[in-house]
Amino acid sequence: MSEVRLKNGVMIPQIGFGTWQIPNGRITEESVAFALEAGYRHIDTAAGYYNEESVGRAIASSGIDRSELFVTTKLHNTDHTYEKTRAGFFKSLEALGTEYIDLYLIHWPNPVAHRHHWKEANAGSWRAMEEFYQEGLIKAIGISNFFPRHIEALMETATIAPMVNQIRLFAGSMQEELVSYCTKMGMVIEAYSPLGTGALLKSEIIAEIAKRHDRSVAQISLRYLLEKGFVILPKSIREATIVENIALFDFSLTDADVAALDAMENIVGPVRDPDTTNF
Repeated sequence: MSEVRLKNGVMIPQIGFGTWQIPNGRITEESVAFALEAGYRHIDTAAGYYNEESVGRAIASSGIDRSELFVTTKLHNTDHTYEKTRAGFFKSLEALGTEYIDLYLIHWPNPVAHRHHWKEANAGSWRAMEEFYQEGLIKAIGISNFFPRHIEALMETATIAPMVNQIRLFAGSMQEELVSYCTKMGMVIEAYSPLGTGALLKSEIIAEIAKRHDRSVAQISLRYLLEKGFVILPKSIREATIVENIALFDFSLTDADVAALDAMENIVGPVRDPDTTNF
């Protein structure tokens, strides 16, 4: 497993196991347990996924030393502001059954619950997160789904810059301007929905490349993002696919492959606008 260094020196495994849209309970617990057995050491969840308890049970039952794991979770959209963030963080910590979080993110910059005062709410949340970071309860802090305008507003009061921005990213929807902006600020980019929520699996362009490499369409799609230097968060509840999605380090794409993927059109649809989306 390759790793990426955050600007504070923390190392993050470049492939994480995503748990978005896996329901709390047996399915999440079994999927995470199998992912850990298959070699994943980075698990990504969120308070808003409502499955932190199952993720925590899978981690606890794995027998893997906590120091060998990288656990990410995210602030619930209703829990912005300083006091709500403090309460929300400890709720996640208890649900996961861990003494610290490796990476904690503000999940959404402008949720409906705080739309009338989102800048102030984010500033309060970030202040709480900075305190947890200084206390060692969080190893790294970051954001998710933030556009430059949201980051600029956050930096008006932040004393520690975000170390990560987790965004929707896949071939055909690479958000080049946002990625460039965040990279210049020293952030690592994490790609969620790296298969375009499954749409890329139907791509004829990727299928041609996959055939030449004797790989799956998913593996080509994921390898493309790895070669761009992103952390990727594929999700599956199928054991064969979970294994397949981590088997990415024994082949490389050609320049022509990368060029073809760079030129792909967006077959999924535009990125949601955080300022108008109704959640």
